[in-house]
Amino acid sequence: MIKEIVLKNRSYRGFDSTVKITDKEMLEIVDCARLSPSSVNMQPLKYYVSNEDLEVSKILENTYWAKGLPNLVLPKENQGPTAFIVILQDLNINNNLNRFLKDVGIVAQSMLLAATEMGYGGCMIGSYNSDAIKDLLSLSDNYEPLLVLALGKPIETIKIVDVVDDKTKYYRDDNDVHYVPKRKIEDIVLKKGVK
Repeated sequence: MIKEIVLKNRSYRGFDSTVKITDKEMLEIVDCARLSPSSVNMQPLKYYVSNEDLEVSKILENTYWAKGLPNLVLPKENQGPTAFIVILQDLNINNNLNRFLKDVGIVAQSMLLAATEMGYGGCMIGSYNSDAIKDLLSLSDNYEPLLVLALGKPIETIKIVDVVDDKTKYYRDDNDVHYVPKRKIEDIVLKKGVK
């Protein structure tokens, strides 16, 4: 079952703008982050949740999507996410921004898997205007944005394909199907005596 959810959990960049994620669902998603492991159990991460249309559109304006597809502007008009979660580090708990980056990955994946199980999808966005987002959300100086999660009901088709000639760059075809090359299992598992 976990493998099925992992396979459904893609980096979606197109959403049904009519399907909203409720406050209750947003809290259920963040609760999966809360329950995830944290380095030395310090738990310095906090979460700004946004599912109000105006705020979501303003956060969207300050995020940059699909740098691997420079000829496309994504998400397309009227296909933006309907919610965001901004993962923040509370510098009052710990001010070392590098120390907890693994925690960010763990909680982001936990939340995306939870959203996927609910029938939603999302995208981790590492390219965003941090200062603009801090200002927009009226965050105090002790909160540093580390990653932005876009969430919504996916409307895209994403297919996993094998890596060919060591080319891992994702791409789209003329029908807007998004292809994500993945290395084969035998290319990533190392065993003693195997070179």
